[in-house]
Amino acid sequence: MTAHSSIHPVVAEVTRRLTERSAQTRSAYLERTHAAVGRGPSRTSLGCANLAHGFAACGVGDKLALAGDVTPNLAIVSAYNDMLSAHQPLESYPAIIKAAVAEAGGVAQFAGGVPAMCDGITQGREGMELSLFSRDVIAMATAVALSHDMFDGALMLGVCDKIVPGLLIGALSFGHLPVAFVPAGPMPSGLPNKDKARIRQKFAAGEVDRKELLQAESAAYHAPGTCTFYGTANSNQMLMEVMGLHLPGASFEQPGTPMREALTAEAGRRVLAHTALGEHHTPLGEQVDEKAIVNAVVALLATGGSSNHTLHLVAIARAAGIQLTWDDFADLSEVVPLLTRMYPNGAADVNRFHEVGGMAFLIASLLDAGLLHEDVRTLTGHGLDRYRQVPHLEENALTWGDGPKESADKTVLRGVEDPFAPDGGLRMLSGNLGRAVIKVSAVAPERHVVEAPARVFADQAELQEAFSAGELTGDFVAVVRFQGPRANGMPELHKLTPPLAVLQDRGQKVALVTDGRMSGASGKVPAAIHVSPEAEAGGPLARVRDGDLIRLDAVHGTLEVLADLDGREDARPSADSSVGTGRELFAALRGAVGPAETGAGVFGH
Repeated sequence: MTAHSSIHPVVAEVTRRLTERSAQTRSAYLERTHAAVGRGPSRTSLGCANLAHGFAACGVGDKLALAGDVTPNLAIVSAYNDMLSAHQPLESYPAIIKAAVAEAGGVAQFAGGVPAMCDGITQGREGMELSLFSRDVIAMATAVALSHDMFDGALMLGVCDKIVPGLLIGALSFGHLPVAFVPAGPMPSGLPNKDKARIRQKFAAGEVDRKELLQAESAAYHAPGTCTFYGTANSNQMLMEVMGLHLPGASFEQPGTPMREALTAEAGRRVLAHTALGEHHTPLGEQVDEKAIVNAVVALLATGGSSNHTLHLVAIARAAGIQLTWDDFADLSEVVPLLTRMYPNGAADVNRFHEVGGMAFLIASLLDAGLLHEDVRTLTGHGLDRYRQVPHLEENALTWGDGPKESADKTVLRGVEDPFAPDGGLRMLSGNLGRAVIKVSAVAPERHVVEAPARVFADQAELQEAFSAGELTGDFVAVVRFQGPRANGMPELHKLTPPLAVLQDRGQKVALVTDGRMSGASGKVPAAIHVSPEAEAGGPLARVRDGDLIRLDAVHGTLEVLADLDGREDARPSADSSVGTGRELFAALRGAVGPAETGAGVFGH
């Protein structure tokens, strides 16, 4: 097929259905967006005192420019902090962007910072109960940064789990502005992820001590840049590129290189050109349309990306007036093949993926198969076909040329004609326990169906204690409940993976059912996650008891308890998640949050 092949009939049908379902909310969103586009910079409507406050800290030249009505002003919104490796490189970006924008005839101001927490640090800690809500806090902080009516476009500097979705949700409230996302890139490869996982399992089994575990973890996470496994952070980067919000080839260039700096500067110049005062006016709200959202889901499935995006993409779509559902994910998953093997779905990391063909080859393969919409608006000013290209530096000038026609390593990256699996590995489950998501791309086929007695736990610590005490014998389905957004903010339950993997390797048949989340790096243990309705909202999980037979069937897409729950009283959570580590400040969000199926957000569910 060619780049202009007809779109796959299932992709076309999902897009049609999504557009039809969203007609009313999308129309209302676009009406608000179009109403916000003025004839000139919005700052020209500010009173003199307001405007003087807005440029008081600027140099004389920028003050003169911003006092007029012909010079675009760009906002820089950043998640920089130097504790998180992925965000530490962002420290130098504002100066790079300001210089490039000034040279191109505009002004850029650092408009505001947003919080950035690391799920890798908060795993298993009380702070993880703030993690999902940080996405909506970031969205609100982004809105605060852009609320001054000073800006004609914006650049979003962020990388990790909730940060990119939060920045995008916030920016979509200012959908009349053009927006670019500017990544930091992955750290160099360290200890292979497979070796890291092996040491984690050994530690869980008591075969190595904390010192050896810390040495392994420090060898894996060892430098500035994004963690190199294909979890939520790197899924974010992939999604921003396939949605046209990154420049082609920008996602996985490592920090601290001339190419990284050149791409950062070029992002500023491109946004400048896309303002209402530029050559190619491209408002974010028009760019993130139904086709772009479908492209994002397809690419997520094709790469075996993070299950967290069954929440985040739904929330992002809703911020643009688009009613994406889990059924859309399920229908697309049936026809989108798995084209990559990156940890936890394989041994390679994102650096290797980038080396052997990366995003250019992936996008080209999906376009040629008719699985992506080419006719979308992107940061290049053209359609998605430009994302077949890769960047080059020629005498310090940034250019793009043709991307690779073949994968350089078919153990990591393949074309549609020779996939790793015929489907994307992300499936939806439904039954008398509710609706759930399961990621099977790293689960052995013989483990796709598990039927076993329930072992019910209040949290992951209780399961770990039972494991350490040798109490988890025989086949079982671990039910870890009261972990949903209303109960405690829906923390990732990443620490469940090593003990359950140990038991599975011993020959036990095990699975997990939870209304919480697993990490974007969840792997080989079958896990029905995001169960909705959650236990705290009166979902059936609250009535499951030890010994109830549970059947998780990822082949037929069912999740059932083979027991009569009628007449049982709902259990109540044993832990208090209302105070400590700042959780008391999030009570209003826990009370307002919607279900996982609508994005687990506090806005418009």
